Amino acid sequence: MKLKNKMLLTMGSVGAVAAVTAAASLGMKVFSGDAVLPAGFTLTAHTGCDGTADNSLDSITVGYVSGADAVEFDLSFNNDGVAVLSHDEPVGGEVTLDEAFSHLKQFKNLLINVDVKRTDDLKQVAECAKKHGVFDRMFYTGITCEDVEAVISNTPDVPYYLNVSVPAGKGNDTQYISELIEEVKTLGAIGLNFRYTSCSKKLVDMFHAQGLLVSIWTVNNRFDMKKALSYGADNVTTKKPSVYSQILEAYLPQEVEKYVITE
Repeated sequence: MKLKNKMLLTMGSVGAVAAVTAAASLGMKVFSGDAVLPAGFTLTAHTGCDGTADNSLDSITVGYVSGADAVEFDLSFNNDGVAVLSHDEPVGGEVTLDEAFSHLKQFKNLLINVDVKRTDDLKQVAECAKKHGVFDRMFYTGITCEDVEAVISNTPDVPYYLNVSVPAGKGNDTQYISELIEEVKTLGAIGLNFRYTSCSKKLVDMFHAQGLLVSIWTVNNRFDMKKALSYGADNVTTKKPSVYSQILEAYLPQEVEKYVITE
């Protein structure tokens, strides 16, 4: 599912307003804002999505079937120096990167979000991706300032988001955002990747004004899914892509720009 057109979400009917009022009286959280999705918006299925095991081939398959535009998995290296899918220190039995890329060949146009946990041998990652013909679909997250040199030295052609922990309350701080923008531009990243709870429309708009992208993670409940759309981020990562895909398909049909949001 590619959403290449900007689309507007809006609370626009008497019925919707009544629903919001009723829900508020019961103490329920209701998202009633507007949202514009940028051209090329993507939904990423976090590893372990929809009840699958983390860093498994099943997770990749389910992410694709869910309607997500990209699937994410963690990159590490075992004691033999082989690239494997693992969030923590490998203990043996992990899916190898070679197996993952081979599996991904069948899912045409599915983007591949490699979340880098270790940068031991990134050249191996690029070689493996090219071997299986998926190199052009790959991008990195998990890259901190300390990792940038390894990325640029070994896989300069792989686009990457810079991972930053944005402090609470800084999402609307103009000076802080401006400094983040300069850091991202200086380090050559395509944009910023950070936890959605610190995001704001102001931050996204300022990044977009500089030609940079914004990716947020990990949005898992329906209220936050809808709220996250209001920021206008370029990529949203979720462990529940099937639910998020349903929200997008129900509320963002390509041929209709306005609709009512209901719970």
